Amino acid sequence: MELGNAAEILVIVLAAFLALLLLLGIIVAIKFIQLLNQLKQISEKVDNIASKAGSLSGIFKYTAGPAAVIKFLSNAIDLVSKHRKKGD
Repeated sequence: MELGNAAEILVIVLAAFLALLLLLGIIVAIKFIQLLNQLKQISEKVDNIASKAGSLSGIFKYTAGPAAVIKFLSNAIDLVSKHRKKGD
């Protein structure tokens, strides 16, 4: 059974369309993988920043008490020195 000219043209057009569709699918897949890789890098950076922030909060937790005592003593010394200057 032989194909007519119209059928041959239709087969060629469909083959070209499918090849184009396959090429576009490959390009979209590659871009999607690149996007996923970038999102992975961003999430790793965010995780790193979050862990550093957690470490900083731990440092502040342990230094908040001593810092408050130092601030209190500094304020007390300032008050005493101002009081002495007023008395002079």
